[in-house]
Amino acid sequence: MSTTRTIDHHDEAIAANLTRVRQQIVELSKHYNRGTDSVSLLAVSKTRPITDLQAALATGQRDFGENYLQEALDKMLAFSETDTDALQWHYIGAIQSNKTRPIAEHFDWVHTLASSKIAARLAHQRTAARPPLNVLIQVNIDAEDSKAGVLAADLMSLIDTILPLPNLALRGLMAIPKAARTLDAQRRPFRQLRELLNTAQQHYGADLPGFDQLSMGMSADIEAAIAEGSTWVRVGTAIFGERAGKGDSTLVPEDA
Repeated sequence: MSTTRTIDHHDEAIAANLTRVRQQIVELSKHYNRGTDSVSLLAVSKTRPITDLQAALATGQRDFGENYLQEALDKMLAFSETDTDALQWHYIGAIQSNKTRPIAEHFDWVHTLASSKIAARLAHQRTAARPPLNVLIQVNIDAEDSKAGVLAADLMSLIDTILPLPNLALRGLMAIPKAARTLDAQRRPFRQLRELLNTAQQHYGADLPGFDQLSMGMSADIEAAIAEGSTWVRVGTAIFGERAGKGDSTLVPEDA
């Protein structure tokens, strides 16, 4: 009985947290004259147990972000076919060449595409029986040596190589800027990413349909991201609570 009560209490906490985060998104969207349905919530569920995902699913959360491939595949298997059909799985970790096949086969979105080599592997390993894999290009917006992503100056060249590939739907851009303390400082790199998206839209026009997504913003900079046009905010701790770290510090930090 005590175990059941603990699980129930934790489920209630996750539900309350999700309600709070969703309300924050709605309020910020209104404040910055965004449509109230223009920003989607990606629940970053890496390192979280299945019970946490089930609690979020029960509140209507359908999009989950995972960094660690084997962990994500185990979670997918744990859900029933009905639940799996309802869920959208987003890969938000570093992509190694030897892991592209299961990513291509099992995920609905990839937020961290950063090279033509990985793009080609994903395209050719995505089965034609599934819809095209939605991909976002990760941009190293601050040109940090420690961050993954294509440099802004190389973005158009990478888009050129991805466009002819089959089984991929190029949907937009993603970035993880340097941490900043003030709202203005947080907004600057997000504004730069939005401007890159706009430039690409103008350049490619009808050749790049559906290229309108910006995956940017976590718990600490969600206001800045929404102010600058984010369509996906990646939130983990504010939903699920504090988590134990995993050993690989090269993957994207904190919520994303």
